[in-house]
Amino acid sequence: MEWLNLAARLACTEAEGPGRRAAIWVQGCNKRCRGCCNPAYLPLVERDFVSASSVLEWLENAHHLHDLEGVTFLGGEPMLQAQGLAVVAQGAQLLGLSVMVFSGYTRAELEVMQLPASFQLLEYTDVLVDGMYDANLPDLSRRWIGSKNQQFHYLTLRYDNQIEIDGEVERMVEVHLKIDGSMFVNGWPEKLLH
Repeated sequence: MEWLNLAARLACTEAEGPGRRAAIWVQGCNKRCRGCCNPAYLPLVERDFVSASSVLEWLENAHHLHDLEGVTFLGGEPMLQAQGLAVVAQGAQLLGLSVMVFSGYTRAELEVMQLPASFQLLEYTDVLVDGMYDANLPDLSRRWIGSKNQQFHYLTLRYDNQIEIDGEVERMVEVHLKIDGSMFVNGWPEKLLH
């Protein structure tokens, strides 16, 4: 059985990729990009340790409830938990969902490093956005991407580069109020700082 250490998850968002999607943030990253929008998700500590099969069950329920187009994996660093995410990604595709992954590692780095199961995760990924965030190279011309050095890789025919630029490119922020009164903010949090 494969396991995941999750930082957060949302059953439905429109700020983390094309269409209505579930979003799963993993805990832990060794990249340490200056200006990271999720600094609480960087420490390699146990947060919410769950089985990949339970996450897939959660995703299936979210899909039926919200009529999702896909799921997005963010972090933290998804490639550090590629084994568990590959299980979820394969199951997501069997449900008809697209899979989008944001990684601080470039494809070239992944090929050299051969992190456990990273190739397996990419096998079930439709869109990979790769590269470390560089605060000195802000990119305001493409959706969902932070800096000009980051690249979209279309690994299947499901999407093409139109998703990056189609219509007005706007930095979206979502605020979700939870039953316990707490708030979860996702998307492009820089807007909240201005």
